[in-house]
Order: sequence, then C-alpha cells, then structure tokens
Amino acid sequence: MNAQAFWNVIGNYNRQTWIIQIVLLMVVMFAIMLSYNQKVKWAAKFMLGIANLFIGIAFFALYGTEPIQKFFALPLFLICGGLFLCESWRKKDDTLDKPNAIQKLLLLLFGIYPVVSIALGNSFPQMVTYIMPCPIISLSIAVYAGYKRKNKALLVLMTIWGLTGIKSVIYNAYEDIILLICGLYGLVLLFNEMKVPKTK
Repeated sequence: MNAQAFWNVIGNYNRQTWIIQIVLLMVVMFAIMLSYNQKVKWAAKFMLGIANLFIGIAFFALYGTEPIQKFFALPLFLICGGLFLCESWRKKDDTLDKPNAIQKLLLLLFGIYPVVSIALGNSFPQMVTYIMPCPIISLSIAVYAGYKRKNKALLVLMTIWGLTGIKSVIYNAYEDIILLICGLYGLVLLFNEMKVPKTK
C-alpha cells in the first residue's frame, strides 16, 4: 500500500462521515467521563467497543481499498470492538481509575492528534481526525489502562495496532508517532498483566 492510497482512503472516509464522526466523538467522550466519575462504570468500554466497530465497518470495510485493510485491519477492529462490548457486559462493576501521569499524557496526545496533523501540512479531508483507526486505538489503550481487570487478548490486539505506528515514517503520517507511543505503553501493560498471578 503506497502513501497516496493511504491518504485517499482517509480523504474519502472523512468527506462522507464527518457528521457521524462528530456525534460519535461527543458520545464517546461523555461515556468516558461517566466511567471516570463512577456514574456508569461500563460506559467507556461500551462506547469504545462501538467506536472500534465503527472504524472496522466504516473505515476499512466501506472505504478500504487494499488487502491489508480488508484482511488485517478490518478483523482486528471488529474483534477489538466485540471484546470491548463483551467486557462492558461481563465486567459491569469494574471501576475505571482516574488517569495517572502517563495516561494523562496519552490522553493529551490523543487530544492534539488533529492539531499535529494540521501542523504537518495536512488539511481536511486528507488529515487525521479523532474518529479514525490510530487515534481510536490510542484512546482505547489510554482509557483501558485505567481498568483494574484487563482482557489480555484485547490488550494484545490493541498493542499490535499501536506498534504499527512505526508506519508513520513510511506514509509521511508523523502524527502516528502518537500511536506508536501508545503501542509501547500497551507493551508495558501486557508485561505487567503477565506478571500478575491468576486468582481463583
């Protein structure tokens, strides 16, 4: 997949879905606030599930043009979305702790994703917005890190996508260095989860 094909997919997606993106972003942010405030503990997981499913279906299934998008990215996001929804149901009472210093930094980096894209010379529609694959996985990792009980399979999949941030230098999408940072944090979370002994 070449850089121009990469940006063409982004442009087509943004032109056709920008209104849905705005609405979905507001709902996702509201759900995350509800969970951080312990009002609806499962809300963040539920809406991150919806957001990941939306990316899989809208970005990759509808607008994707390359085999790697259809056969790698599409199933990855669908599985992540499904696992988030499953977690929101099975672990309804799992609390979302307030973000620590690292998680706050990652949330800040997510917040400036489009700003960085514009600063790098991109403009709408061929720019990175919040409801796109890399920002959504970055947000998902940063928020999910705050839950006490974590699904290792979900962490593995999000971390795999996070580490694809290395492509930032291939496609001139240097804003995806943010994704790579989140992917490296995902590795740390996985390592910590592996160290925790199983409880009956």
